[in-house]
Amino acid sequence: MHSPIPPERFFPYLTWTDIQAMPDKENVVIIQPVGSIEQHGPHLPLIVDSAIGVGVLGKALTKLEPDIPAYALPNLYYGKSNEHWHFPGTITLSAQTLLAVLMEMADSIYRAGFRKLVLMNSHGGQPQVMEIAARDIHQQHEDFLVFPLFTWRVPYPGKELTTPEELEYGIHAGDLETSVMLSLLPEQVRMDKAVKEYPHGLPEDSLLSMEGKLPFAWVTRELTASGVLGDATAATKEKGDRLLESVSDSWAKVIKDIYKFRQPQLWKES
Repeated sequence: MHSPIPPERFFPYLTWTDIQAMPDKENVVIIQPVGSIEQHGPHLPLIVDSAIGVGVLGKALTKLEPDIPAYALPNLYYGKSNEHWHFPGTITLSAQTLLAVLMEMADSIYRAGFRKLVLMNSHGGQPQVMEIAARDIHQQHEDFLVFPLFTWRVPYPGKELTTPEELEYGIHAGDLETSVMLSLLPEQVRMDKAVKEYPHGLPEDSLLSMEGKLPFAWVTRELTASGVLGDATAATKEKGDRLLESVSDSWAKVIKDIYKFRQPQLWKES
């Protein structure tokens, strides 16, 4: 039930007495992976975001030094995916429900004595919910350090592996996600149904964009007929293997950095 998380790093395998006796709980890193169950085109399964998040985390924890205490909670499979809900199979929570789940989970982790929590999000439709949750959790418990992080926002060789167009517009079920899935779950990828489709109708010569500094609200069916935003036909397992190694290397460093992190507290010094 732990795979691909190393069993010794899987939080549910601990007993309550293990947790009670755990030393230096204030610096133990607890990681909550958050994914989604949503359409990813005709060639990828609904589990993509959840599979990638847990796959990256499992490899990162395997690479982490044994003396750095870090544990993975079970993945939250359902997320805020309402931009995809016109496509059959997508399961979505409201922002309010997801926020409530994260807040109540965090209360339980805090009550157990832990003080470092990572919200490791792998779905592009909900970083804002992670950020709101993290701020509210920290405001409620000032000694609780919370990190709302996106799986893909760590260093990886994207420019070496795909095109500038793909890096800008391939945000869903395109080259990179499909490549990683060919590495993680190749038997679930239907490359004979892979398509290349970039978003239609974007404003030209405009400061506005789908994402970035000046975004507009959109739902997926307004931009793509297939559900794909990117070039899935360019994906390969070799690229996926490189991506997994690179992203998990970066995540091992992130976890180590969080273990060492101390919250700035200027108000206590003045």
